Amino acid sequence: MTNWTTSDIPDQTGRTAVITGANTGLGFETAKALAATGATVVIAARNIDKGQDAVRRIRQEAPQATVALQQLDLSSLDSVRAAADQLKCDHATIDLLVNNAGVMYTPRQETADGFELQFGTNHLGHFALTGLLLDQIEAAPAGRIVTVSSIGHRIRADIHFDDLQLARNYNRVVAYGQSKLANLLFTYELQRRLSAAGSSTAALAAHPGGSNTELGRHLPLLDPVFRAVSQSASMGALPTLRAATDPAARGGQYYGPSGPFELRGYPQVVSSSKRSHDAALQRRLWTVSEELTKVVYSV
Repeated sequence: MTNWTTSDIPDQTGRTAVITGANTGLGFETAKALAATGATVVIAARNIDKGQDAVRRIRQEAPQATVALQQLDLSSLDSVRAAADQLKCDHATIDLLVNNAGVMYTPRQETADGFELQFGTNHLGHFALTGLLLDQIEAAPAGRIVTVSSIGHRIRADIHFDDLQLARNYNRVVAYGQSKLANLLFTYELQRRLSAAGSSTAALAAHPGGSNTELGRHLPLLDPVFRAVSQSASMGALPTLRAATDPAARGGQYYGPSGPFELRGYPQVVSSSKRSHDAALQRRLWTVSEELTKVVYSV
């Protein structure tokens, strides 16, 4: 299947999908497509006003859609726990969790828990949320967890265990690369653990290529150039949607655009860096992530 689009999404009636950062950009396009195909969609957003606007816009385009809003600030573990508690009360099963929200190339800032903002939000917040919701996801007949990574996982990317919060030598590109590499290390280790436990839940990853969203706002000089070569948010959401819904998708797969340098194009299975497949690195990051978040997985 060369040109996979939203028309290839199977009927999602009866499925519940939780999508982080779904009030704008890639997350909004993901939520809109899933709601239009019958899923009950939960928009998990930090900004309630923007989240409510996203719910309204989806309902305008798909009046039959079932869309709810959950406040979630991934830069605060207290917020992550509160959101997970509410989601568990509201939903006995969660068929799909899309770890989409993220920040990119920010000046050095810290989360409420003292983590470097990009690592704390993009990786640790999603690591904690996934672990706290895992029982609900595994209770679904064929649960999926899709974590959105980036081409940036190849750019100056490593896990700096000697200075994980980059307090001594901060570089915004290095910090983003570390967080996006962490997304893939997490996905592959989670899939290994799920498989070893005989779980029917699958963990996959996706990246949007170069997509025209708000992420580039922290590099204003490069933003116009990036936007000139990027694709729309609706195209950028397709790899996530395919990983989330394609019946042929399998745990451990990584989806991205099919065009040159994976910047544009329709979604297909793509490769990730050699570093992302380092099993010892995956296990070490997992252990550290459990220690930092105090979220211990059931697998």
